[in-house]
Amino acid sequence: MTQDKIDRQREHQANERTFLAWLRTSIGMIGFGFAIARFGLFLRELQASVTGEPDTGTAIAINSQTLGVVLVIMGIIFIPLSVWRYNQVFQQIEFSAYRPSRWMVWLTAATVMIVGVLTIPFVLFRHSTREPIPPLEPQSWKNVMGDRDRQ
Repeated sequence: MTQDKIDRQREHQANERTFLAWLRTSIGMIGFGFAIARFGLFLRELQASVTGEPDTGTAIAINSQTLGVVLVIMGIIFIPLSVWRYNQVFQQIEFSAYRPSRWMVWLTAATVMIVGVLTIPFVLFRHSTREPIPPLEPQSWKNVMGDRDRQ
């Protein structure tokens, strides 16, 4: 093999590794968004079951479900962008006209930063407006069994 062919092969392999890194980032965003959305639902259900009252908190535009959906959508959007970038770099390598571009790096970093900043007020608002959950009254096993037998 000639040195030029080996160098071109390495460039293509580096391009594929970069593409796979973008896919991992997309999958991570989708998974994290799904987890945030479901965990928020779990917390609301847990609060309703402990307090016996449905969650009647004020409706805000940024909640865990909205944030989770935004992350999932951004993860899905990054997949075709990464495929487009991979094909663009592939063609540039083939024609020996590679031009580095940082716009996708900036786009991803900005997206993650914006979503991160949006979570800060949500977390602070969620903790500042909730009353602490009162501890459950301890009951003896005898009282529990006695109540069951009387019914």
